[in-house]
Amino acid sequence: MIGTILFLALIGLVAATFGSLVGLGGGIIIVPGLIFLGPHLLGGPVSSQTAVGTSLAVLIFTACSSTLAYMKVKRVDWRSGAVYFITSGPASMLGAALTEYFNDNVFNLAFGFFMLAMAILMMIKERLKPFDISWRETRAMMDASGQVEEYGYSLVPMLFIGFAVGFISGLFGIGGGSLFVPLMVLLFRYPAHIASATSMFVIFLSSILGTSVHAWNGSVDWTLVAILAPSAWLGGRIGAALANRMTGRGLLLLLRITLFVLAVRMIMSGLVAE
Repeated sequence: MIGTILFLALIGLVAATFGSLVGLGGGIIIVPGLIFLGPHLLGGPVSSQTAVGTSLAVLIFTACSSTLAYMKVKRVDWRSGAVYFITSGPASMLGAALTEYFNDNVFNLAFGFFMLAMAILMMIKERLKPFDISWRETRAMMDASGQVEEYGYSLVPMLFIGFAVGFISGLFGIGGGSLFVPLMVLLFRYPAHIASATSMFVIFLSSILGTSVHAWNGSVDWTLVAILAPSAWLGGRIGAALANRMTGRGLLLLLRITLFVLAVRMIMSGLVAE
């Protein structure tokens, strides 16, 4: 029993560290971890709905921890985050409601292909250059070091991005930062560190609303949340600290490989299941 608790806590720590480092949130590791390891660790299968609901509940702690850490170095764009949340919050609830209509095989396929797309995006995003768009509005932000960053700002595209990220978050139990951060950087030219920090703030708020729907549907295992949340909180702090120090290239490489392997495993699980 103790070994199981420690292993689950380790999953929460690793997932939250990676998630906070790049704005993912950690669910992209927790969800497949619960689905594949549940039968071995918990003595029975974990449904996709329970994995998603539990992951999203844990994500509240990860995102909150990361946001507080980023707040200390003034990297969270609160104004932009509030705009994104206008649509990401309701969309998270919509995605959470739709999760109940997926059977496990279909979910594994959908989640696997999504992970594969995100793994590929993470591999190529460093080679992508921000679009040369002159936005009418710009934002200027000064971080704790006194460095001022300027980037674009446009309400309608931001609302669409918020909706897409929130929907994915509620549907799959992940932060959605794997899509959120690249869009912020490529479309509006956000500095990567501000994009990651702001992403975690929006994810924190959206996760609360999405979790409320999963909890209403009985899809949250609160015992698992109690085990995963403390280590996820710690992982959120560690990931944010690594990001603040501009380190973690080796961790990012490991994350890309991990996502690719898990994606293939999820897809195969969905294809070979009867």
